[in-house]
Amino acid sequence: MATLLNMHPENPQNRMIEKAVQTLRNGGLIAYPTDSCYALGCALDNKAGIERITRIRQLDSKHHFTLMCHDFAQLGQFVIVDNSDFRVIKSMTPGPYTFIMKATKEVPRRMMHAKKHSVGARIPQNVTALALVEAMGEPILSSTLLLPGAEDPLTQADDVVEQIGNDVDVVIESGVPGTVPTSVIDFTGREPEVARVGAGDVSRFE
Repeated sequence: MATLLNMHPENPQNRMIEKAVQTLRNGGLIAYPTDSCYALGCALDNKAGIERITRIRQLDSKHHFTLMCHDFAQLGQFVIVDNSDFRVIKSMTPGPYTFIMKATKEVPRRMMHAKKHSVGARIPQNVTALALVEAMGEPILSSTLLLPGAEDPLTQADDVVEQIGNDVDVVIESGVPGTVPTSVIDFTGREPEVARVGAGDVSRFE
């Protein structure tokens, strides 16, 4: 059964953050709150972690995993941001948006889209999520905690423990996360395209 870590939503305790990060570094899988809902997360080079997320969510090869980044500089190390898109993306971060972009060589091939070689990237507006990524020193490979057959993602720690407590190593409880998945904007084509309407205003792309 997963370990439940209770963290202060505005000032998460360093020892709790370190415990979660150590789990990630040791090859574990965590469920953590973001500004959109709960997410599953593992280390970038964790092949088994990707397989566990894929199994829990029953994902196919077309799924875009997301790099949860701490800031725009870090995001730019892992995805290719065209000059024309720079200002738009930067103006929307941090926030409840996932951007689909071409991945750099820093991204493990197994987490890229099989054909497009693209990946999702975002900077959450959530203190706990940002603290985790900062302590990790690199993006956390993540995926929205939306279970197969469910219409809505999980947003409460108790529900996460009850439903997948045997499938993850740590569940973080830290205030109330968002309840709506991110809006997803695809920047891999000629023009940005809204792939999913969720939290956040996407009117500029319509």
